[in-house]
Amino acid sequence: MKLFNDYRLIILFCLTLGLAPFFPEPHLWGKLKWIIGGANGMQLQDWFDVLMHGFPWILLIRLIILKLTSKDAT
Repeated sequence: MKLFNDYRLIILFCLTLGLAPFFPEPHLWGKLKWIIGGANGMQLQDWFDVLMHGFPWILLIRLIILKLTSKDAT
């Protein structure tokens, strides 16, 4: 699907959905710190929130790996 392979769109998603809300810290960063700290008190909605804010980053990592491992990469 072309949507999942468009670098510009995925980077836009990472910078908006992936980091929003921006203050006092990016939301995904706060959730990741919570998980690293043991995820005490995390509920299902918190895990879903991590998935939603992390999905653009997963797509970006996927694109980078595909680009680095493609046979015609120069």
